[in-house]
Amino acid sequence: MDEVSTYHPPCTITPRIVRAVADISEAIGRLGASEDTTRELWLRRINRLRTIQGSLAIEGNTLSLEQITAILEGKRVIAPLREIQEVRNALTAYDRLPRWNPEKEADFLEAHKTLMRGLLDSAGRYRQGGVGIMARERVIHVAPPAKRVPALMRDLFEWLKTSEHHPLVASVIFHYELEFIHPFEDGNGRIGRLWQTLILSRWNPIFTAVPVESMVYKRQQDYYEALAQSTSKGDSFPFVEFMLAAIQEALAQYTTPQVSPQVTPQVERLLFVLNGKMSRGEIQAALDLKDRKSFRSRYLAPALNAGLIEMTIPERPNSRLQKYRLTEKGRKLARELRERTNEI
Repeated sequence: MDEVSTYHPPCTITPRIVRAVADISEAIGRLGASEDTTRELWLRRINRLRTIQGSLAIEGNTLSLEQITAILEGKRVIAPLREIQEVRNALTAYDRLPRWNPEKEADFLEAHKTLMRGLLDSAGRYRQGGVGIMARERVIHVAPPAKRVPALMRDLFEWLKTSEHHPLVASVIFHYELEFIHPFEDGNGRIGRLWQTLILSRWNPIFTAVPVESMVYKRQQDYYEALAQSTSKGDSFPFVEFMLAAIQEALAQYTTPQVSPQVTPQVERLLFVLNGKMSRGEIQAALDLKDRKSFRSRYLAPALNAGLIEMTIPERPNSRLQKYRLTEKGRKLARELRERTNEI
């Protein structure tokens, strides 16, 4: 008869963690009340790409959001072949999230194989040698011996199945413990972030569209420092506090009302000329612009990223029938800009 695991990863539930869980739950409630379906579809797509870019950037991938979008759309991208392969693998892995069970170790191994296909000979298999975590030139953690990895991972999955922690906390504890064990030769960070997203998305689907990895990338040194502090203390609460703060920051982009957001003169011009539904060519002609690449990078993309305009066919961004229109946020800002102009 198999022995039942009694493993419990040490994590002190601090007042800061309790407050963060409450604040995140409230923010998700506000997002859930949104009825802007078209914008939600667009955000879901662009944020998935931001998630992938952020997660890979932490590992040194240099591809931009535009390049990742081009790879998704099957376009040719001039970049290191390894970085292109990393993006293709990540796009496939995040697309497969709905079919994986966060509590199944077999799915976990399949996910690692998907993320590291063509990049690592041992993709999807636990390591056979020693590894550690590096932050720049400094070793911040030496992982347990390879022979202990299968048992440690088995215990971790058994704990996840029975944990009574809130999913927000359980997902981060799992992430930390995974990085502590460092079960693979490579790809531990990206599989840890992917699996945390999977655990959270089973609690609330909105987490398939919240680019937490982008927030982590902006605070990458703090990310490694939180890992090091947790290891030093023998308690994952510093890492849990850090990751919950990153989730709060990511959610705040979509729950905090923006009053008169600061935009470039180029975006202001676009808001002035956009009337009803207009195609890319119609907007460009109204602005009297000849350079299509400059128009996209300096006018169209910033307005989309700021949520000031939206696509009429968000699920087919490259459709020849694609048009653009102001969002409620864009209409409000356009009115304010016109009023301000009339006052001058």
